[in-house]
Amino acid sequence: MIFNVANPTARGQKRRRAAARQAAGALTVIAGRRAAFWRAPALWCFWTVASLALGFATPVFAKDVASEFSAANELYAKGKFADAATAYEKILQTGGQSPALLFNYGNAEFKSGHLGQAIAAYRRAELLAPRDAELRANLAFVRNQVQGATLREGRWQSWVSSLTLNEGAWLTAVFFWLLFALLAARQIRPALAPKLRSATRLAVALTIFSGAVLGLQAANHFYASVAVVTGAEATARSGPFDDAQSAFTAHDGAELRVLDKHDDWIQVAGNGGKIGWVNKKQVEVLPGA
Repeated sequence: MIFNVANPTARGQKRRRAAARQAAGALTVIAGRRAAFWRAPALWCFWTVASLALGFATPVFAKDVASEFSAANELYAKGKFADAATAYEKILQTGGQSPALLFNYGNAEFKSGHLGQAIAAYRRAELLAPRDAELRANLAFVRNQVQGATLREGRWQSWVSSLTLNEGAWLTAVFFWLLFALLAARQIRPALAPKLRSATRLAVALTIFSGAVLGLQAANHFYASVAVVTGAEATARSGPFDDAQSAFTAHDGAELRVLDKHDDWIQVAGNGGKIGWVNKKQVEVLPGA
């Protein structure tokens, strides 16, 4: 469940992003990118309305979350980055989640020297707001600070992840029902068939294309998990036990492809093709983009 911890109106969203950028503006400047104005996707607007409705149902909880979010922002503004990260994480543990909250949490973790935690937070925020230029800029900047080999997304993965999984599903559904409506119209009014031929062919093509993209999105999201190293380093071993021989070492913030799981161990592959097992306490496993 997504909770919008700031005002859900258009004016409130501007204030929310302005506050987030003010609290975390240092990272944006360091990254060398101009701050992009927040453009919420259509589905995010839907969740904002849903969050507002839930907020009316639980006003006390929503008020507490907003108060905690403001307090965490104040800690960040005072340079108490570790305390701010703890405050943001506390909100996340209660179920509150939004791109702004995860964005600020990632900034606080980065300022605290935790590259892996920052990258994990940015990636989780990217699942909710994949086209946020400011978020993507900060993620790219922190990734450049990671030592050693790390997983890099392919061009097709980056392109497919420009939409959320929900957006892809809605888009496919729209094209499908448009095609259904055109076919129904041709059956009900045969005289319209010649005039609707081109539109029907286009609807068929769009439905097939969007369905294929949705399939790639689903495969990437559910079957291409990524493990982000969240400690100083993680030792990947040849087998899922502590006494196994070391296969390779990954540093804080390294992103590894998840291949398999066994008890408390996760089999991962590095960018160089090396394969090993790491303890799940050393990484945070995230779905594909």
